[in-house]
Amino acid sequence: MNLHPAAISADIAPGCHAALLLNQAGWHLSAKLVVPANITIVRLPAKCPELNPQENIWQFLRDNWLSNRIFLNEDDLADHCCETWNKLEAQPWRIMSIGMREWAHRS
Repeated sequence: MNLHPAAISADIAPGCHAALLLNQAGWHLSAKLVVPANITIVRLPAKCPELNPQENIWQFLRDNWLSNRIFLNEDDLADHCCETWNKLEAQPWRIMSIGMREWAHRS
């Protein structure tokens, strides 16, 4: 888990700070988690997936591109997931509209 915050930290512009939303997954609560100085961890309440924008992204993917499918094998599943992710990644406006929170803005 420490590789992810370190990678995020490296992409934060000098002089800026990031807030990283984390749910209550065990690895997010670990005392071994190293948080870089330019990141603040915001722990979401337990059992509140609607507060986590990533959960809304996964729900969109399931509802629109990943549900009601039969996969021939693991490779077929992996290929479909990669195609789905690439399709979403090519639509940044959709990601923003799904994950945007009216109350979370820069003033």
